[in-house]
Amino acid sequence: MEMKRSKYLLIGLSAVCILLIGVTSFKDGILEPLRTGVGFVLVPLQTGVNALGNGIYTEYRDYTHLKTALAENERLKEEVARLIEENNRLQSGQFELNRLRELYQLDQNYMNYDKIGARIIAKDSGDWFQVFRVNKGSADGVEVDNNVIAGGGLVGIVTDVGANYATVRSIIDDSSRVSAMAMQSNDRCIVAGDLTLFEKGRLRITNITKDGDVKDGDQIITSNISSKFLPGILIGYAADITIDPERLTKSGYLIPVAEFDNLQEVLIITGTKSMGDDEPQAGEGAGS
Repeated sequence: MEMKRSKYLLIGLSAVCILLIGVTSFKDGILEPLRTGVGFVLVPLQTGVNALGNGIYTEYRDYTHLKTALAENERLKEEVARLIEENNRLQSGQFELNRLRELYQLDQNYMNYDKIGARIIAKDSGDWFQVFRVNKGSADGVEVDNNVIAGGGLVGIVTDVGANYATVRSIIDDSSRVSAMAMQSNDRCIVAGDLTLFEKGRLRITNITKDGDVKDGDQIITSNISSKFLPGILIGYAADITIDPERLTKSGYLIPVAEFDNLQEVLIITGTKSMGDDEPQAGEGAGS
């Protein structure tokens, strides 16, 4: 708007200058005083017109530069948005690749068990994956009591199966009990689910004999006497093992190897534990 007003002013002043120049072109002696007066007015007026013209040119040039800069800024914004989107896509692909590598390594660690991969498609409300559903079912060979692993070790057990889905209860669920043992000493114990305790990243270890040699940091694996869990699957690491007040048993905590806040894919071991070979350890409950 300011540039438009300046343009109109320049046109008006230019017209006045042209008129005054026309007046000074007359040679009539009668008009000589007028020509002299016009000359005094015309010179500063022309100077003002020139200055105004230069100002308008400068303003127009700055305006053009501004439009160019704004257009370049928009282009750069679009380029930044594109690069951010591409970076997010690459990061997502890298995260998925890392997860698949972890599953592959887990598959290699338990090569003696037949397994199929499954993706989690639903979960119970809450922060943790204590009960969730996967996209593989009986049509894929999944059965009730199949063990489920991810993130380096045991996640849970299949409790319900449909043709194209299965429900898994994880070891952190309050009803979960897993017959386990310390890999270093073979001392048996029970790993008990506890959602409240898991808020601190722990589960409970109980039923260690008072003479047991379970130490902090020992690897805790599924035992060979479990009625439902296959033997030798890593569950986690022992922590804060102490003798109980009655001094008949020891107990403590377990740090699970699986991450129960961000599960996306799991491996389902398609074989089940033979019920005739072993008897469950005393104290085992659901999902033992």
